Amino acid sequence: MVIIDTHFVIELQGDIRFVDYAIGIFPQLQTKNSIKKSIKRKELFLNDNLAVQGAWMKENDKVVLVDPGHRLPKPYACDIAVIYEDDYLVIVNKPPGLTVSGNRYETLENALVDKVKLSTQPDAWKWVKPVHRLDSATSGLVLFSKTANVHIQLAKLFEGKQIKKTYIALLTGHQSEDIIIDSPINNQEAISELKVIEVIESLRNEFLTLVKFMPKTGRTHQLRIHSKSIGHPIVGDKAYGEEGNTLLKKGMFLSAIELEFVHPITYKEIRVSLDMPYKFKTLLDRETRRWNKYN
Repeated sequence: MVIIDTHFVIELQGDIRFVDYAIGIFPQLQTKNSIKKSIKRKELFLNDNLAVQGAWMKENDKVVLVDPGHRLPKPYACDIAVIYEDDYLVIVNKPPGLTVSGNRYETLENALVDKVKLSTQPDAWKWVKPVHRLDSATSGLVLFSKTANVHIQLAKLFEGKQIKKTYIALLTGHQSEDIIIDSPINNQEAISELKVIEVIESLRNEFLTLVKFMPKTGRTHQLRIHSKSIGHPIVGDKAYGEEGNTLLKKGMFLSAIELEFVHPITYKEIRVSLDMPYKFKTLLDRETRRWNKYN
């Protein structure tokens, strides 16, 4: 049996049974039907026991998704930059448009099957596992574990807000000042810190604002929803943006450029960062040239 992913219950909004709570906690299981099938296949454990549909959930419960058959995924041929690696974890730069993991072949997880060294530890995975995820359209740093224990320790760091994440984004419009966005998402607390880097004039959008985001919580699509909430959706965001703001069809302009945390085994300070993606610079330069040419 191979542990695929682990989830800890931090907060509950009311009484809820396992079959309903488990929907969406793992990317492989997005429907009640998929939960029921996974339980039948003995792939889900609740507090180290095989999960049952009707179990009532409690705070601090542990849910584990396993692969009973040790099925090694087929490697997906995709060029992935490894930014940091040791015997316990690996950090890679995910390209935009690639799903981190899930029930499909073309995933970042599958792309790493034959690209990183396996751990020498006794609880080593047969392939590395993502500890967190980015939207398919978002590029940047993703952290993977190499062992079962490290996976659990890193998940606890994320849940305890002890891993600092920094994103860079290009927003439509003029955001003039640094702000804290405190706006709930699906009735859950959601807080994002925004710092303005640069504002330029644009023929298409009047203004574009380059910002850094430091999310304090980790809700689904948090930065995208918060950007829209302040009237400055992310350039290229088809779900929350404005029609026509895709600009050059370069996708969404959101990238995770920094991770900072204390290594759960060596206790060393880990700080990994990326330069601003090239497409950001080329778009900013292009819009500035066009503005200067026609004004």
